[in-house]
Amino acid sequence: MKIFKDRQSAGKLLTERLKNIKADLVLGIPRGGVVVAAEVARQLNLPLDIIVTRKIGAPNQEELALGAVDPDGEVVWDQELLDELKIKPEDLKQKIGTEIKELKRREKLYRQGRSSLDISGKTVILTDDGMATGSTTLAAVKYLKRHEVKVILAVPVASQEALDKVENEVGKLVVLEIPEYFQAVGQFYQQFLPVSDEEVIQLMLRS
Repeated sequence: MKIFKDRQSAGKLLTERLKNIKADLVLGIPRGGVVVAAEVARQLNLPLDIIVTRKIGAPNQEELALGAVDPDGEVVWDQELLDELKIKPEDLKQKIGTEIKELKRREKLYRQGRSSLDISGKTVILTDDGMATGSTTLAAVKYLKRHEVKVILAVPVASQEALDKVENEVGKLVVLEIPEYFQAVGQFYQQFLPVSDEEVIQLMLRS
């Protein structure tokens, strides 16, 4: 089982597997995914942009993802979990509104006045630092497909549960590690420091 040194080194290792793949740009899911994406974009000499999706956490259990919302305000739900907890999507309207507001704030902040890259009809490499539940990634994938984008999903590490959600949705999938025992993405990195907004802004400006 591979433990990655940090997000940059995970990005370098991903690039090895992406060298012969033709793509137009790299998209990172903030915040940690942008560090990985920036490394991939740099090594492959491709433009970098972000795609912000936000997790919809369960009431009183913020870490438990009931679904995720994309930049169009569309939500992808984990129906099984909703049924299990007896929660209806309409009960979460306020929560969705809060997350959309935060999503828009982040897009504006990270892009610093730049408009988003044109993705329609393009082939993109979508990346994050890892997938635990796969909710935010699935929301990003469905958003991209709606905008007629061909998606190559590349992540250093993912749980089997997350892969089951996304593998049939993408054109190509590159995953370096699929651990049997998966608690959190951070357990597969020696260094997994929080990524600040400022760091994301700098990576975007440098690209």
